[in-house]
Amino acid sequence: MTLKNGKYRGADMKRISLIFITASIIGFVITSSAHAWLYYSKPEFRGRVIDAETKEPIEGAVVVVLYSKCFLIGNPGGPNPHIIKAKETLTDKNGEFYISSYFALTPLSEDSGTQFIFYKPGYKSIEKIKATDLPDDKYFGIEKDMIGKEGEIKNIDMFDNLETWEGILGIVELEKANYSKTMSVGHISDEFGPKELPLFYKAKEEDDIARGLLPKGGKMK
Repeated sequence: MTLKNGKYRGADMKRISLIFITASIIGFVITSSAHAWLYYSKPEFRGRVIDAETKEPIEGAVVVVLYSKCFLIGNPGGPNPHIIKAKETLTDKNGEFYISSYFALTPLSEDSGTQFIFYKPGYKSIEKIKATDLPDDKYFGIEKDMIGKEGEIKNIDMFDNLETWEGILGIVELEKANYSKTMSVGHISDEFGPKELPLFYKAKEEDDIARGLLPKGGKMK
């Protein structure tokens, strides 16, 4: 940085101002609330999937997390939830799963929650959305040693209302499917198909074959 007659040059002052503004913006992003309009942040998720009847762990169940935001501009009908990211994994021999944390800069938008899908061919799928069901991302954003233990969740919603929930943490029970009565899990979206979620769509294909909706090989007759 150069001085002229003991003063900073104009270009240097502009550079200092730009650095200060940038640092202020970064500080605002880091210290803002979880519903900040500049970014999207979710913790890591852990849990266990078990058979609803036998209470035994289910290995190889697909767990999908869909991260959604409402963009404040660009929607003719007003803000609508939009999936910005999808992650998936399989449960291990203990029925447990782990999804890493997620962070993204998403300006001019607000958090619209996470959607969880728990799915295993031969079982009914479970889908939950945080915006309408308190236990979702808080319920799975727990330490590993808390899975299966009693706990209380307190959460402040977007309207500053305090919500509480008590119960067993991190356990998901899947019921066996009756194919004559239970519908197959549906397509997620055009943006998140088999290329983005191969585990989910492979399981869906296996399920559709078992239901007689597809022949072996996964192609329609």
